Amino acid sequence: MELIKLFIIDAWFAWIPAVGFAMVFNVPKKILIYCAAGGAFAHSLRFLLMHFGLPIEWATLIASSSMGFLGLYWSRKRLIPRPVFTVASVIPMIPGSFAFTTVVGIVELNISGYSLELMQVVVENGLRTLFILAALSFGLALPSIIIYRGRPIV
Repeated sequence: MELIKLFIIDAWFAWIPAVGFAMVFNVPKKILIYCAAGGAFAHSLRFLLMHFGLPIEWATLIASSSMGFLGLYWSRKRLIPRPVFTVASVIPMIPGSFAFTTVVGIVELNISGYSLELMQVVVENGLRTLFILAALSFGLALPSIIIYRGRPIV
């Protein structure tokens, strides 16, 4: 029962940045509901996968790929470009806390000098940020690569 409660809370708070990002880029009002649903779906799927022991990088890859396939379906159904749905929907999964910790660690390295513990924090959080961003990018591109594989470029 506790997992369901956490899942619903996660979904509720994930739609807000997705819709906010979509509004900044003037997504039509009738499409905002898709951005909200996509943001809640992708972030909640990642939360669920992480709850069952999958590392955040792999959970992000699976969630963003799933959102990519869902966005591809929505784009064909509504005749709107796929990034309108997908990019706004993965915004809640951007690794802000890991990136912030990396930058703060770099500033601390500059102020107080080198220490092994601080360097370990910087490298660990920096690599985690890099891998999560790569998972987001690759996950969104993967459905198009798979589905439009045989389609000519020109």
